[in-house]
Amino acid sequence: MYRAVIGLEVHLQLKTRSKLFSACPADYHGAEPNTFTDPLTLGLPGTLPTLNREAVDLALMFGLALNCDVSGFTQFHRKNYFYPDAPKNFQLSQYDRPVARDGYLDVSGERVRIKRAHLEDDAGKLLHPDYAPYSLLDLNRAGSPLIEMVTEADLTGPEQARAFLESVQAIAQALGVSDATPEEGKMRCDVNLSLHRPGEPWGTKVEVKNLNSFRSVERAIAYETARQTRVLDAGGKVTQDTLGWDEGGGRTFVMRTKEGEADYRYFPEPDLPPLDITPEWIARVRARMPELPAAKRERYLAAGVRGADAQTLSHDVTLSRFYDAALAAGADPQRLAHWLLGDVAGLLAARETPLEASALQPAHLAALVRLIDDGTISGRVAKDLLPDVLGGHDPERLVQERGLGVVTDTGAIDAAIDAAIAADPATAEKVRAGNAKAMNALFGPVMRATGGQAQPEVVRERLRAKLGL
Repeated sequence: MYRAVIGLEVHLQLKTRSKLFSACPADYHGAEPNTFTDPLTLGLPGTLPTLNREAVDLALMFGLALNCDVSGFTQFHRKNYFYPDAPKNFQLSQYDRPVARDGYLDVSGERVRIKRAHLEDDAGKLLHPDYAPYSLLDLNRAGSPLIEMVTEADLTGPEQARAFLESVQAIAQALGVSDATPEEGKMRCDVNLSLHRPGEPWGTKVEVKNLNSFRSVERAIAYETARQTRVLDAGGKVTQDTLGWDEGGGRTFVMRTKEGEADYRYFPEPDLPPLDITPEWIARVRARMPELPAAKRERYLAAGVRGADAQTLSHDVTLSRFYDAALAAGADPQRLAHWLLGDVAGLLAARETPLEASALQPAHLAALVRLIDDGTISGRVAKDLLPDVLGGHDPERLVQERGLGVVTDTGAIDAAIDAAIAADPATAEKVRAGNAKAMNALFGPVMRATGGQAQPEVVRERLRAKLGL
């Protein structure tokens, strides 16, 4: 039985207004190709880099969130390679002095060590038209600031890798350092994987490049584990290659033989001096940091929110901001979470409308939950009101204007019960004979007769009394 040894390299595009080493705007998404460039991006002679201070601050913030050491000197190096999407013929990256190092992230009770996180500028993008004898080059992305985070080989399977990436995404979005959206290319992942038998040395490592969804990461790890197992069982040897991932075919393919460090000919960037990350600098960055997802989850759990709901809320920055605002307006934490993640999420999904684009107000959702809790309306009435509440209407005003308060008049409830029994005497006899479940057939008509405004507990109590139970 073989055991997988997995390390991840995660690239996050930072949320800065300009690129990493020039004043060229960085928000190129949706723009015409090659319209967000400048002399430095194009690698023209005589250009000099100027480091983006905000990018360094965001990288420090991200490193602190990953429990990394960010103190001391950091330095940029030239990483030389000759690809069409690198007009300078080198990438400005960090070699032996990364901005963050020796951290960790606890995921599902398991600790994943972070070897390093460093800054670098992104390459351009090659486009390959179908059946064309040429490729197209878009340099809008070139020079954009990236964080590359490298884990130790502490991961062992696809599910654990996905959970780790979801935690990294949640941290990046909570801090505001990156949108971390794989579908937009703002979060990309490379997988390093090898197999070995327990107690034996690790096997030969392969790298699967540029995976742009968490699902692809899971599938690529599962496929490579199975492929390497077949090779080893047949007596073959795994070769150290750089692989691509064919999403449609669900398989890896060889891109090139893996380069070593010597192939990149690293040397210090002569036009950028080393940076000294002082305690004062670190303190300023730490003061900017918001509450992290792990702390938020613990706060929700302490408030009485169920584990799964607390996890979902804490990992989604939009949901957690809305939830916290609704919580501040006053409502039971768990019931508020239940409505937000259940009925509200379902209705928004049906409308294909994200929460932030809806007219729903946090205070209005909190008011709706309070109306149920204090017995003013039933859950059925609340569900009927929800579409209007999502449209921006105050539920308290709707209840008042429409006369939707709970029916507490037992006389009216008893009359509805008498009518239901008279309409279905056979079911009434079944209940009297001991078939308690049959009472649901009488409960529904009573609730309909009262417009869904009667308290369910009162209806069931009066039904039992009328039936002599």
